[in-house]
Amino acid sequence: MSLSTFASVSPAELEARLRLHRLPELGPARFKKLLEAFGSASKAIDAPASAWRSLGLPFACAEARRAPEVRDGASHALAWLERPGQHLLMWDQPDYPALLAEISDAPPLLFVAGDPGILEKPQLAMVGSRRASRPGMDTAAAFSRSLAGAGFVITSGLALGIDAAAHQAALDVGGRTVGVLGTGLEKFYPQRNQRLADAMIASGSAVLSEFPLDAGPTASNFPRRNRIISGLSLGVLVVEASVASGSLITARLAAEQGREVYAIPGSIHHPGARGCHQLIRDGAVLVETIEHILEALRGWQRLPMSTEEPSVTHPLLMLLHAAPHTSEALANTSGWALPKVLAALTELEMEGRAVCESGRWFARVS
Repeated sequence: MSLSTFASVSPAELEARLRLHRLPELGPARFKKLLEAFGSASKAIDAPASAWRSLGLPFACAEARRAPEVRDGASHALAWLERPGQHLLMWDQPDYPALLAEISDAPPLLFVAGDPGILEKPQLAMVGSRRASRPGMDTAAAFSRSLAGAGFVITSGLALGIDAAAHQAALDVGGRTVGVLGTGLEKFYPQRNQRLADAMIASGSAVLSEFPLDAGPTASNFPRRNRIISGLSLGVLVVEASVASGSLITARLAAEQGREVYAIPGSIHHPGARGCHQLIRDGAVLVETIEHILEALRGWQRLPMSTEEPSVTHPLLMLLHAAPHTSEALANTSGWALPKVLAALTELEMEGRAVCESGRWFARVS
């Protein structure tokens, strides 16, 4: 992505945001507090340390602003962005994923390798155990192939086990898939899935991270990563997980974000099924076939449909016939919640009545 792409952000402001992003103890809430308090990252960088302290920010944050490693890291990120297929999405810019922007702790910056346009397409997350059984892996692959074939982007964490099976199966049927890392894009983990990530990028899918490019695999990063997996998605399908699995964190976050949670049951004798059974007891949708997921989304939408002239009477198609829209613009214009709009667009795309190109939706003319 050329740096000229950031039309509404000056080069100095972009560099300042990349510097803020590298500061210790500065998460999404504090990042946004600084921008709101000072009006820009550039002004925040130049503000006195006393002004930072008055906002309740840690001493380490203010002191690290001018550290050589912070400046060098920002310069390296700017050079990284000059290469083809490498992008930065910012929370206050129009190309930021609209559904992710709705969560309370949306990441201020997202580094993306591959096609960022697919982040606006309807996504379903698939997660599960890193040490999955062979039947669990086969189930994940079967559901991923079916869901990708139905038009959903398959989103997961590029971990071993269920995640990798879901990503690979989507690619196998020519579908799109998104991998969300718990490391920086230049510190890929686990290394065993590097080839899979490369194949995803090469095929028009995407791999992304909120962490600085050189961030390594620390334990605290992975629960943070999970909120992005669920935040990007209409719902989360848990295929196989123990009661202590990180997949249950993703499911809990999905429920808190207002997303659907689906779980595939298993044998009562299999420890890897107990997490899914717990989710079902807590209210997750019990899933045995892809139709159970599609039915849940249709029930969630409650769309008014007519058997006469469907391409004209569907509320969203009426807007798209007038002009192309982004999914966020459709939500604003129609008054529908964004998840409901994305679920409706998924069905319209599956029916061949709408298509997404470069982040905007168009009505197909028959």
